[in-house]
Amino acid sequence: MVPWRDMPTRVVNGIDELRTLVGQEVGVSEWMTMEQSRINAFAETTEDRQWIHLDAARAKADSPYGATIAHGFLTLSMLSEFSREAVDVQGDFRMRINYGLNRVRFPAPVPSGARVRGRFLLASVKDFDGGAEVTWKATVEVEGGAKPPLVAEWVTRLYL
Repeated sequence: MVPWRDMPTRVVNGIDELRTLVGQEVGVSEWMTMEQSRINAFAETTEDRQWIHLDAARAKADSPYGATIAHGFLTLSMLSEFSREAVDVQGDFRMRINYGLNRVRFPAPVPSGARVRGRFLLASVKDFDGGAEVTWKATVEVEGGAKPPLVAEWVTRLYL
């Protein structure tokens, strides 16, 4: 267990072991607080400065959520960090890359200050010339939330 983690990162020893886990939840990340400062920084980086993300007074008065909320794409971008915390696929790989997304949905908001974490179910492992393509069913959940703010089918590639 890593000293700062409450739960251990799931270690998977190579592609062959990874294949045995298809259809199973392989890992869960730590909880992370979605701070307003992170939302603000994302807004500046992407130039998506919509009031629902940045204006706390207006969001309290006019938003159905009663507070500012994280951008859906900010939540999506956290998958990389959440997956690093949740699952460590070990092996002699030249590189690991994000290959794409087959499906992404944002069913619920992430209010500023909420705690979120990622869950990773292994959907498939397919060989290609030079490596393996791994598809994850990734879900981000909000602590105490009824619906997840993100459900995605995320494709990564491991190059041998």
